[in-house]
Amino acid sequence: MNSQKRQAADYIDKNQNIFMNVSDQIWANPELSLKEFKSAALYEKVLEENGFTVEKNLGGIATAFRASFGQGRPKIGFLGEFDALSGLSQKKGCLEHEPLTEGGPGHGCGHNLLGAGSLAAAFAVKNYLEQQNREGTVIFYGCPGEEGGAAKAFLARDNVWRELDAALTWHPQDVNEVVSGTNNSTVQVLYKYKGRAAHAAGDPENGRSALDAVELMNIGVQYLREHMTSDCRIHYAMIDGGGVSPNVVQDHASVLYMVRANRVRETVKLLKRVDNIADGAALMTETSYERVFIDGTADVVPNYALEDLLYQNFKDQGLPNYTREELDFARELKKKCPDTAAPGIAAQFDEKTEKEVRRLSENGTRALNNFLIPLYHTGGFTPGSTDVGDVSWETPTGQIHCAAFVSGAPGHSWQNVSCAGTSIGAKAMLEAGKVLAMTAIDLYEKPEELKKIRSEFEERTSEGYVCPIEEGAVPVAL
Repeated sequence: MNSQKRQAADYIDKNQNIFMNVSDQIWANPELSLKEFKSAALYEKVLEENGFTVEKNLGGIATAFRASFGQGRPKIGFLGEFDALSGLSQKKGCLEHEPLTEGGPGHGCGHNLLGAGSLAAAFAVKNYLEQQNREGTVIFYGCPGEEGGAAKAFLARDNVWRELDAALTWHPQDVNEVVSGTNNSTVQVLYKYKGRAAHAAGDPENGRSALDAVELMNIGVQYLREHMTSDCRIHYAMIDGGGVSPNVVQDHASVLYMVRANRVRETVKLLKRVDNIADGAALMTETSYERVFIDGTADVVPNYALEDLLYQNFKDQGLPNYTREELDFARELKKKCPDTAAPGIAAQFDEKTEKEVRRLSENGTRALNNFLIPLYHTGGFTPGSTDVGDVSWETPTGQIHCAAFVSGAPGHSWQNVSCAGTSIGAKAMLEAGKVLAMTAIDLYEKPEELKKIRSEFEERTSEGYVCPIEEGAVPVAL
């Protein structure tokens, strides 16, 4: 590790109280997607106090912002998320499901850590640019609504990410790894049917049931499932059933659909077929409907050259050490989680890596996976969706996972909320900040690496980006 990288890691350690305080405050005040007003204000305040120029209300989204320092190129961006999930309120460091507020939100995906880790990286890179007196720009992006709202995708529609030479981010997970491969793209649309109310017994012939329309739409989509490719998924939720009186023909009913496919252009095509079914349901029931676009995300474009840099810096930095108390807590919390023999992405695609991960994780019996999973480049597909994909279509993007949760912790769980508020989560957050900052320094100091990364990006995105966000759509908080 060169002296500049060591200084960056040391800087994060010396200033860790700043980043831990941000993480702790956001953990203690969880806010749902696109409603992260306190969290965004906290970030904006801390960034301004530390020499960043902050542009608020980025893209017309109230809780999105852009904080920059420096001038000229390269321009390296760090992505920060900070939204929570509904119904996951939980006491920190607790081995049982004990909500702080019954039914309240909680950071079941660890976004209190995610944003703070990216913030640490941005601060360390700012210090590097100052100390080296070199040209270059570092930008921290406040990215709300990852769990629902897809702010990064709305910003991609406005070409925000094209200003960057590269973007870096991370996510709390139960493993330490460089993320490779791709995933599902997705679009969400709300269909709000309107009919005509009538007495269901006295004059049913005068009624036009919006609920019938929703049910017929659902049936139509069930038949569609036979005629789509295996990577596709369609999910739905009844938002409004039209009331509680069966003897009244329901004049309103709504259903929310989520349509997924591996590639975003295929998701957009599949959505048109769902729209046709919505039209047919309205025709059959003589009702009308309002179509409300909610959000959408693209598939992730991997970048192997950038993954190589991330992995080398992960190896150089090393992993956190844990106290006896942390390990004891992790062992007890793991008992409340499903078993997993071979964690991580690479083990899903490569037999050799799977065997090595099984060995390192002691067949999944380790409470904390305090090892680095071997690098394995893959274009392989994993389920799930993220608006990081939209960033990756507009600039080379790299991600890592750091072990902030116990082994086998379910996604979006009270176990994650409990762990995300502890020193285990904080150590992962600081680790992520160091690895991302060190990788960014490579991008400033090694133009040949950045050229290689950009060349790979141009090749992988040559077919062009299909943005899942429709023209005129605005972010909607559900």
